[in-house]
Amino acid sequence: MSTHPHTPEPVSPWTPLERPLNLRETVLEQLRTAIITGRLAEGEVVSAPSLGQALGVSATPVREAMMDLAREGLVETIKNKGFRVTRMSPSDLQDLTQIRLLLEPPAMQYVVGNIPAEIRAELDALAAECVRAAEREDLEEYLRTDREFHALLLARTGNPQLVELATSLRTRTRLYGIATLAREGKLGDSAREHQRLLEVLGEDDGDAAEALLREHIGHASSLWATGESASATDATGTSDGSTVT
Repeated sequence: MSTHPHTPEPVSPWTPLERPLNLRETVLEQLRTAIITGRLAEGEVVSAPSLGQALGVSATPVREAMMDLAREGLVETIKNKGFRVTRMSPSDLQDLTQIRLLLEPPAMQYVVGNIPAEIRAELDALAAECVRAAEREDLEEYLRTDREFHALLLARTGNPQLVELATSLRTRTRLYGIATLAREGKLGDSAREHQRLLEVLGEDDGDAAEALLREHIGHASSLWATGESASATDATGTSDGSTVT
């Protein structure tokens, strides 16, 4: 009998997937989260078969999901190799945030007074689930509910082009500090900003809603993107006090 100590199997960073009705969408969400949070590093080349093996699924839904991510600008196809995670410089991230700040906060002036009861109930449910996801450190669910919340809110402008553009900008953002914030219990603070935003919209205060959303988006370009503490980086997006607008 061997006397060598048992070496534990390495822990996989991937969560084996069950087989839901929409497997492709489930694979897409997990891969998108891996890129946004940096689990799949910038410049890393991956193949559909290897990712499929890690996820416990065939290469087909992975390949389909990666093609969707290529259209979103998160990966690029590499002939005979697979896919490479696109690189985002700090300047790129700042540009994305600046565009979002120009588009989304002013849109709250069109949303205020235009949220019927059934839509408000959906928004409340998404905001609450976002908080719960943050508290249990479920980044995939957090990012999904955050994205759906903002898309549904912007849809009240009646401008589908705005919704599509803002959602695309959101999915291209990198949030490398988000896992650290979740572990430190700070992600819930950002999640609860959704609920505060709904409160001021319910009070028909468009100016306050615009200001709150501007601050909320600022987190993505500063504290979330780097994992720095709020004391080191202000909500405007830079550590020296300058703004990204």
